[in-house]
Amino acid sequence: MNGNNTSTVENTSGGYGMLEVHVFTDRMGSPAAEALVRVIDPDTGAVLEEARTNMTGRIPPVTLATPPLSNSLQPGQPRPFNQYNLTITLEGFEEASVENVQLYPTCTALQNVVLKPLYGNILIPYPVLWGDFPPKIPESEVKKLPFPKDLVVLPRPVVPGLIIVHTGKPDDTTAPNYTVTFKEYIKNVASSEIYATWPRETLKANILAILSFTMSRVYTEWYRSKGYDFTITSSTAYDQAFTFGRNIYQEISEVVDEVFTTYISRQDIVQPLFTQYNDGIQVDREGWLSQWGSKNLGEKGYTAVQILKNYYGYDIVLKEAEKVEGIPISFPGTVLKIGSTGEYVKVIQQQLNAISENYPLIPKLVVDGIYGEDTAASVKIFQEVFGLPTTGEVNYPTWYRISEIFLAVTMPT
Repeated sequence: MNGNNTSTVENTSGGYGMLEVHVFTDRMGSPAAEALVRVIDPDTGAVLEEARTNMTGRIPPVTLATPPLSNSLQPGQPRPFNQYNLTITLEGFEEASVENVQLYPTCTALQNVVLKPLYGNILIPYPVLWGDFPPKIPESEVKKLPFPKDLVVLPRPVVPGLIIVHTGKPDDTTAPNYTVTFKEYIKNVASSEIYATWPRETLKANILAILSFTMSRVYTEWYRSKGYDFTITSSTAYDQAFTFGRNIYQEISEVVDEVFTTYISRQDIVQPLFTQYNDGIQVDREGWLSQWGSKNLGEKGYTAVQILKNYYGYDIVLKEAEKVEGIPISFPGTVLKIGSTGEYVKVIQQQLNAISENYPLIPKLVVDGIYGEDTAASVKIFQEVFGLPTTGEVNYPTWYRISEIFLAVTMPT
């Protein structure tokens, strides 16, 4: 098998997974209502399910057959996921197709589709642990920083608003670049690199390694300082696997939402560590996180931090980026809920009102800075629409998700 080629392998049964599809027009802030979504068996061409999107651009979750869970818990097993194809049609837009959406048992696959003229087709390659990808070329974990521009001291690490991904080796001038949000990128990479069926602490450890790897590239301006016009590549020989438009997984998405401003470092340095990792089977380097090894440690009850220290050393620490670029106001540090008052509540009320212009299911609010029943109800509907736990409270993940959708709906076309 080849990482860029997904030869036909017949789907098997033994478990079930869920597929959720969210369709947009033009951008993430514009839901596509009444789009016809068809789920197709790639082996027979049979339409397994079809449904039209509601006013939030979603169809009801679809339950689909998968291989047994055991296939994803040990290396060398039969293929641990099934693949399904999608077509999405809506009058006035080009038909979109997504091939090889991958479903694992007990997990929820999330597929976002943006309908645009000449959208083209998406072909999702196998995940790294199942495919044949080039092994990572070793690099030092602490990088020499680029010379400060205009004699300005380099700032502390911040979470970038956008990541530009070059879909090939650095010197491949024929490979296209894609611009995606930072969290979209991390969720895409994690869904490409590891199995969503693994223990939550294992997912968290791997995601923190992916975050730190990416933050190192950003902070050190690794490719920019070499004259390239992108942030990172999709080549596993240099960086991390990424496929534009691929499905992600609810289990991975939730962890990324919780930790996306966190990175791995050491007490005596500022920059994020260049946290390299390997599968632990075909390649197993000392000082690198082993993906399969981290799965085994997670099953033994290790926390994410314990897993990371096992591979990167017991002197590592987790640090928080001080700023998220593009977000108007950072999370206040305390959960907003019924009884909360003040300017941060006003910010949420104002942003939800703007979002409700595109998502009318979300009720309009009086902007009074008082977190009452109406604000809680509006937050709960927002959480339901965007796949967050429906608590009616604004915690860290909900704050940043509201901010992201607010920016999407207010961005000039």
